[in-house]
Amino acid sequence: MKKWFPENEKVLELINTLYQRYPKGFYVNAERKMKDAKGAAKYIGRYLARPAIAEYRIEDYDGEKVHFWYEDHQTGKRIDVTWPVYKFLFNLLQHIPPKHFRMVGRFGLYSRRSYQKANQILSLYSFVRTKQLSLILERKKKKKTYRQRMIEAFDQDPFLCPCCHRQMDLVEIWHSDYGYLFHYMEDMECIKAWRKNEDVKKQKAG
Repeated sequence: MKKWFPENEKVLELINTLYQRYPKGFYVNAERKMKDAKGAAKYIGRYLARPAIAEYRIEDYDGEKVHFWYEDHQTGKRIDVTWPVYKFLFNLLQHIPPKHFRMVGRFGLYSRRSYQKANQILSLYSFVRTKQLSLILERKKKKKTYRQRMIEAFDQDPFLCPCCHRQMDLVEIWHSDYGYLFHYMEDMECIKAWRKNEDVKKQKAG
């Protein structure tokens, strides 16, 4: 910091104060490098959401002394410590921020100044996205008709007359084994009587 701000009195004063407060210096665990923003956010999030020491690391408390353990960052080994309760509380309370202390600075879409505008933008985006998804699902669910498949496959409309090129009407469906399956006049009495006679003939022939 002295190299970066050689003429800044506030920086020099801060450095001198820190050296007086911490005569043994600082220990910085900077072995692991952050590869991306997601990894950095995860790392910072652990310290925001967790207490200074996990409860399971406190092994024993007899009213006067606290027995706990921690992992040494340099060796990776477990180190057991027994401290008087007031020393333990003193070191623990240093890691607890004061009430209403802002741990995270919000900016961009999360900034309080732009919260209303950001909320409107996100609502609009959510609406458009939901609409797009519903349209995609509708297209997937909707099956193509026989007519559509024939037009796409053979480039011919099966419902148009090849002579006059007008749309045809379904009059009847006849099968060589079962006879008439459909007739536009099937509800009329003459058709019903004819079908009845056909059924009787089949029964006699069988």
